[in-house]
Amino acid sequence: MMLAPSDAGYIDQLISTVGDACTLGRERQLMGDLARFSEKQEAEVERLCNNNYQDFVQSVNHLLSVRKGTVDLAKEIIELNEAIQNSTERLVEKKKALVNSREVRENIDEATKALKSCLEVLGLANRVGDLLREKKRYAALRALEELQSVRLREVAQFEIAEIIQKSVPSIKMIVKEAVMTDLNTWLYKVRENSMLLGQVAFYHTDQRRRRQKERVQGISNLRSLKINSALELVLDEREEFDVLDNEDIAIDFTPLFECLHIHEAMGQRDEFRVTYANVRRQQKDLLFSNPLTLTSEGVSCISRLLEDVCGFAIIEKSTLKKTLGFRSPVDVDYLWDSMCKKAIVMINQKVENVTKAEILLKIKNVSVLFIQTMDTWEYPVKHFDEFLLGLFDQYSECLKRDFISEFKKIAMSDDYTPMVVENRPKYDNIVKSVWYNPDKDPEIIQFPTAMPFSRIYPLCCRHIRDLLEKYYFYADEYFQNQGAIDRELQKSLDELLCEHVCGTLVEHLNSQYLGQIVQILINLEHFEYACQELEYLLAEACYANETGAIALKATERFKSEKKTAEKRIFELVNSKIDDLIGTAEYDWMATNEQSQPSEYLQQTTLFLRNNMNSTLLNLPREIQGFIYFDALNHIATSILALPLSEDVKRINKIFVHNLDMDVKYLQGFVDSLNDPMLPTVFDELRQTIDLLKSDNSDEFYNISTKMKKYANVDPINGPVLLEKLLAEDASAKKGLTGRFRS
Repeated sequence: MMLAPSDAGYIDQLISTVGDACTLGRERQLMGDLARFSEKQEAEVERLCNNNYQDFVQSVNHLLSVRKGTVDLAKEIIELNEAIQNSTERLVEKKKALVNSREVRENIDEATKALKSCLEVLGLANRVGDLLREKKRYAALRALEELQSVRLREVAQFEIAEIIQKSVPSIKMIVKEAVMTDLNTWLYKVRENSMLLGQVAFYHTDQRRRRQKERVQGISNLRSLKINSALELVLDEREEFDVLDNEDIAIDFTPLFECLHIHEAMGQRDEFRVTYANVRRQQKDLLFSNPLTLTSEGVSCISRLLEDVCGFAIIEKSTLKKTLGFRSPVDVDYLWDSMCKKAIVMINQKVENVTKAEILLKIKNVSVLFIQTMDTWEYPVKHFDEFLLGLFDQYSECLKRDFISEFKKIAMSDDYTPMVVENRPKYDNIVKSVWYNPDKDPEIIQFPTAMPFSRIYPLCCRHIRDLLEKYYFYADEYFQNQGAIDRELQKSLDELLCEHVCGTLVEHLNSQYLGQIVQILINLEHFEYACQELEYLLAEACYANETGAIALKATERFKSEKKTAEKRIFELVNSKIDDLIGTAEYDWMATNEQSQPSEYLQQTTLFLRNNMNSTLLNLPREIQGFIYFDALNHIATSILALPLSEDVKRINKIFVHNLDMDVKYLQGFVDSLNDPMLPTVFDELRQTIDLLKSDNSDEFYNISTKMKKYANVDPINGPVLLEKLLAEDASAKKGLTGRFRS
C-alpha cells in the first residue's frame, strides 16, 4: 500500500485494506499500523526539512493536509466500521433466522413425505379391499404382497405399519376363502354339467362318424377307415368344434386358474393340489351313487352314466393340459381306471338279467360311442374292450336262444311237403333269401309251382341270414376282437345247425310216412348245400389276421344224416316190399305153369313205380338209383329166400318155370328204367334159376363151367336148391308125388 504509484491507487488499496481489516475484526490493529506509519513519515519529513526548510514547510503543510485527510478518513472508517458492524449483526440475525426456517422446512418436508408414504400405504390397502370387492383376488394378493414387502418397510417406524402388518394374514385368509368359495361353486357346476358335457361330446363323436360314413361311401379303399385313425383326424380337421366351449355348454376354467395362482402366490400349491384331488375323488364317487334301472325299451340309464363319466374325464384331461404340473397324470389315470371298473361292474349287474339281444346291442352301441369319445381324449379303453367282449358272449347266447325259439315254431308248423309258391314275387323273394340253385330257368316256371324243399328250409335260411347280420352288426363302428366274432359265429352255427336244425329233422325220421322221410332227406340235402355256402361267406367275412378255410361241422353232420335218412327210406321201402312179398303164394310142387307174373310182384313193381314217380320224384337221380337198387336187391334176396326156407323140402320144375317167369318180369321192369347199374341186381337170382333149369346140374361143380355160367350163384344156396329139386326127381322115380306150399 505504501508503494502505491498514485493517490488513487493509494486510496483503492486503503479501501481494500480497511475492508479486509473490518471483515477480519482487526480495526484496532489497522489504526495502530496507520499511526506508526504516520509517525515514521513525520520523522522522514523532519529529516528532509532539516535539509530543506522550505521543502520541509511545504511538506509539513502537505502533511497537515494529509493528516487532516487521514483524520477524516479515519472518522469515515470508524463510521463505515460501525455501519458494517450493524450490517453484520443484522446479517447474522437473518442467517440464524434462515437456518431456523430451513430446519422447520426440512421437518415439514419429512413430515409431508412420511404422511405421503402413509397415505400411499393406506391407498394400497384400500386398493386391496376394492380388488377383493371386484373379485380380482389375484391382483389383490399381488397388491397385498407389494404392500407387505415394499410399502410397509417405508413406514415401518409408524404405528399404522404395525396395524396393517397384523391384518395381512387375515386378508390373505379372506382371499383364500373367497377363491375357494368360487372354486367350490365352479366344481359344483362342473359336476352338475358333466352329463351335459358328455352328451355334447357323444353328439360330436356321432357327427364325426356320420361325416366319416359320407366320406367313405363309394370308396372301397376307405371303408376300413375308423374313427380316431390318423387319416380320419386329418380329414376332419376343418370341422372345428370345441367340446368345452360351444352353443350348448361353456366350461370356464378361470376360477380354477385364479385359485391355483392364489395358492401358488401364497406358497400353498401342494396343499391345494391335495385338496383338489380329494374333492375330485369325492365327486367321482357321486357319479355312481344312483342305481341303474334298465327298461325293456331302452338303455337311457346306462347312457346317462357313461355321459357323466365322459364329462368328468374330459374335465380331468382338460385340467391336466391347461394347468401344467398341477394335476398328476397318475391321479387322472387312477380316477379314469376306477371309474371304468365301477361303471362296468354296475352295468354288468344289470346286463346279466337282460334276455333281449336288442337291448344288449343298444348297450354295446352306447359303450362304443363312449369308447370312441374317450379315445379322442387319449384315454385307454382296455377295460371297455374287455367288457364288449364279455357282452358279446351274452349277446351271442341271446341270439341263439331267439333262433332256437323261432326254429321250434317253424319246425312245428312244417308239414314236410314240398313248398308251393303261388306267384313270381314270392318265388323271387324265396330264391333271394335261401341258398338254392334252381334246376331250370326261372323264366319258364309256371305258377303255382312246387319247390323241392318244405317251408322249414326257406324260413330257417332267413333266420340264419338274420343271425349272421346280427352277429356282424355287433362289430359295426367299433370292436377290437373281430376274430372272436368269427370264431363264436362258427361255433354257434355248428351248435344250432347240428343240435337243433339237423337234430329236429333226424327226430322226424321216425315217421312211418315215406313222403315225409323223403322230404326230410331233400331238406337235409339243401341244408348241406347251405352249410357249404355259409363256409364261403364266413371265409370272406373272416377277420384279416385269420387264415385258412372255414369248415363247419354241420356240413358233415347233414351229410352223415342224409345217409341216415336214406337208410330210413330203404327201411320203409323194404318193409313195404316185405309186406308184398309176404303175400306170395308159390306152389313148390306146382302142376300148372303160370301164364302171367305173380300178383305180388305186379303190386311190388307198381308200388316202386308209383313212389318213384311221385313220392321219390324230387330226390336226386343218384339217390333214386340207390333206392331202386336197394329195393330190387331186397326183392331178389327175398324171392331167393322163399325156396330156401327150411319149411320148403322139395321143389319141382314147374315151380322153377313159374319163378323164372316172375324174374323175367322183374328184369323187364328193370330194363324199362334205363339205369345201367340196375340190371346186375338180379344176376344171382337169374343164374340160380338157370342152374335149376339146367339138365346138367353137375356143371355147377365144375369150376370152369361154374365161373362162366354160375359165377354169382351162392356156393351154399345153389346146392341146397339143387338138393330140393333132385329130391323131387328121386320121389318121381319111386312113383311118389307130393305138393308143398309155403
